[in-house]
Amino acid sequence: MATTTLLLFLTIPLLAVLVSGQTVSSIPSPGQPSRVGPLGQFEIIGDSLVSAQQGGNVMGNGTWVNVGGNQAVTYGGAAAVSQNGGGPYDDPDGRQSETLEDGTLIILGGCRNGGYVNSANQDNPTYEFFPPKGAPITLPILQRTLPANLFPLTWLLPSGRLFIQSNWETVLYDYKKQKETPLDDIPDAVRVYPASAGTVMLPLTPANNWTATILFCGGSNVKTNQWLDPDWIIPKHPASTSCVRITPDISQSYVHDDPLPEQRSMGNLIFLPDGKILCLNGAKMGTAGYGNQSWAIGMSYADSPVLVPAIYDPAASAGRRWSRDGLGISKIPRMYHSSAVLLPDGECLVVYAFISSDVDRHAGSVFVSGSNPNSDYNVGPDIKYPTEYRSERFYPSYYNSRRPQPVGIPSQLNYGGPSFNISLDSNDLFGDVNNVRNATVVVIRPGFSTHSMNMGQRFVQLENTFIGSASSNTAVLHVSQLPPNPAILAPGPALVFVVVNGVPSVGVQVMVGSGNLGKQDISPIGDLPQSNVAPADVAHAKTDNAASRVGQRPQLVFGVIGLLGWVVGM
Repeated sequence: MATTTLLLFLTIPLLAVLVSGQTVSSIPSPGQPSRVGPLGQFEIIGDSLVSAQQGGNVMGNGTWVNVGGNQAVTYGGAAAVSQNGGGPYDDPDGRQSETLEDGTLIILGGCRNGGYVNSANQDNPTYEFFPPKGAPITLPILQRTLPANLFPLTWLLPSGRLFIQSNWETVLYDYKKQKETPLDDIPDAVRVYPASAGTVMLPLTPANNWTATILFCGGSNVKTNQWLDPDWIIPKHPASTSCVRITPDISQSYVHDDPLPEQRSMGNLIFLPDGKILCLNGAKMGTAGYGNQSWAIGMSYADSPVLVPAIYDPAASAGRRWSRDGLGISKIPRMYHSSAVLLPDGECLVVYAFISSDVDRHAGSVFVSGSNPNSDYNVGPDIKYPTEYRSERFYPSYYNSRRPQPVGIPSQLNYGGPSFNISLDSNDLFGDVNNVRNATVVVIRPGFSTHSMNMGQRFVQLENTFIGSASSNTAVLHVSQLPPNPAILAPGPALVFVVVNGVPSVGVQVMVGSGNLGKQDISPIGDLPQSNVAPADVAHAKTDNAASRVGQRPQLVFGVIGLLGWVVGM
């Protein structure tokens, strides 16, 4: 059974905002980042206290759950005498997890002892729920996909079914009926650990009717019988450049996407608030994992680190989706056990309690840490890929821009119900009210980062219209609640960004859903007024109507709520 560890909570200030005669709970207007950063570059910010991590996710009530790890070990990675906890490392078995529509977790697969890949004598081809809902249930795809069935790539789809990809196989799984529906095998490469492709569900937006498409980039073309071949020299095996995508609620087949700029295993795909995706970390040769073989690079099963990130634009036309314009080079190889996660602001950074450097308000940068392709702590001048404690921050191109400071973001998002208003002043609109036409409100769950994946990572754009005043260059966004379907974005804490002209506000943390485990309330989506920008002469002539009031800031009254901060899996 998986062992769980409950992590820390934050307290963030809230406001009560008077909007259209009704008082609703709202978050203070986010400010500006407290410093500038080198755009497109990495900055070393200090040391963490950990260098590797295992799986987990966040529940609908804001509780973070850390699920398992390797078998209990002693120094040098040798099996400990007791597998029931205790020193020197308290480190029970780990698995994959995904948050469901009711805010509980489903925990899938794993093995009982650990190792490079799985084996029949230690396989755990089951799933269970947390909080527990009974005995573990056998999952056939995991039985069929040994030995590469650890950390099966899993997403909850808007249909309520699970998309599961393991070794070369893919299925849709109805966990309520315990029924598998086979999809096409994934082409070109194995994507699960230890091949370790970068994976992400692409943005769910009004334009695509919040339909899920999943992207896989990199990994390794390894045949099933090759994983345990004693003559296979893993660090000399090239990683893949292949990118494929699938829209599983619509089609059973994968389609090819633009390939990576170079071959890559162990890459992370991280959402940026402007809708683009950052690819970083990993290596050109080999796979995740480590061992004592003579051909290992120290102990690493990978070599030739990829130090330059790349940006993927889902909105770009085919053949133009990857770019490296203006991107710099990291100085730190990020090999096995590396992590990356989007940062919202300084308050959420407090959750990274193992960061010893000064980290306050770093909105929309990406935190990068870890790398330990070793059985234990292993450092020294002759170690090519040591246990890595240095952490970095990556600054996207928008980072130093003046950020929008929206007013009216609610502290809680519901599944349907009345819309809400967000006001933007002239500075937020960069002096031109017409910039409201490209303004978006996005909800991002950064996820739990481990093993080249961010479990639970999502990007959902809310539908909105707008009313603008050309005379004052101010505007109000009329914003819908989430679609009335918790499978689009499972309940729990998330970050809201308001993006104007490609520049995001500082992210603010909200609660999606009721804040409780269990069936979520669903309501019809409220109507949105038609979009309009009132010309200056009209706005001046009607100073007593809504157009003259769109730039007003609501009356604010302070309150407080406790929410859980984002974590990198430890």
